[in-house]
Amino acid sequence: MMTATTAASPKGRRGGARRRRSAGPLFVAPFMALFLLLFLAPLGYAAYLSLFQERLIGGTAFVGLDNYVRALGDPQLIHGVVRVALFFVIQVPLMLLLALLFALALDSGLLRFAKVIRLGIFVPYAVPSVVAALMWGYLYGPGFGPFAQLSHDLHLPAPAFLSDGWMLGSLSNIVTWEFVGYNMIILYAALRTIPEELYEAAAMDGAGAWRIAWSIKLPALRPALMLTLLFSVIGSFQLFNEPKLLMSIAPDVISSSYTANLYAYTLAFTGQQVNYAATVSFLLGLVIVIVSYAVLLTANRRRTS
Repeated sequence: MMTATTAASPKGRRGGARRRRSAGPLFVAPFMALFLLLFLAPLGYAAYLSLFQERLIGGTAFVGLDNYVRALGDPQLIHGVVRVALFFVIQVPLMLLLALLFALALDSGLLRFAKVIRLGIFVPYAVPSVVAALMWGYLYGPGFGPFAQLSHDLHLPAPAFLSDGWMLGSLSNIVTWEFVGYNMIILYAALRTIPEELYEAAAMDGAGAWRIAWSIKLPALRPALMLTLLFSVIGSFQLFNEPKLLMSIAPDVISSSYTANLYAYTLAFTGQQVNYAATVSFLLGLVIVIVSYAVLLTANRRRTS
């Protein structure tokens, strides 16, 4: 009896080890299936479409990289990418600075009703971007918005929020209002992971609140700041909902190619140029990858220098 138990024990251990090894792939399998079906398969199909072109005579024809050559010289696409890059330069530093200030203020423990304030800053992120764009579009309205009505009552010219010179600033305001709370939560969560012993040691050395924030908190926030910056790069170059909805009340300023993403949408669903739209989308993705890599490379060089 003892011999049978002894002989069965290694087999049981080997069986348990095999079950544990197979558990990992089983848990990962649902994600991999969805990732393949919802991301890689559409991406591959779009790559396939970008190599073809619809022609009046002959139907669909294989053109290789001709669509990409055309896109690289397309002034509408180039202007859209440059406009979005300018939007990124204007909006992202302001948004991340506000998120950082809010996170530091909440982490300081000096604010009363900190939980209520944190929730109030985060709530705009819970508002869908379509609703936010509609709401701010009403506020910006030159003939019906409250700012225009107030200016009329005061016999002042209405602010031109939707003019060509103000449009990028108006869009930046909407996106900042939407996402400053999201970035604040990321930075605040990173601050809460800093060991209390570092604060205590700094206080014993005579460091004040500003010195602790500068010498301890900000260096510890570099990975979180890099994460929020990368998210902002991706989100900025994919700008779509806000200009798409404001286009109805400012058609002279926001054209169908105002941003690269909006241009790809217009090509596919209005112009029925699906193949060229796939090409524009791929080039936009390439721009996002290049800018993201440049940001990471610059951050790593500063860290090592």
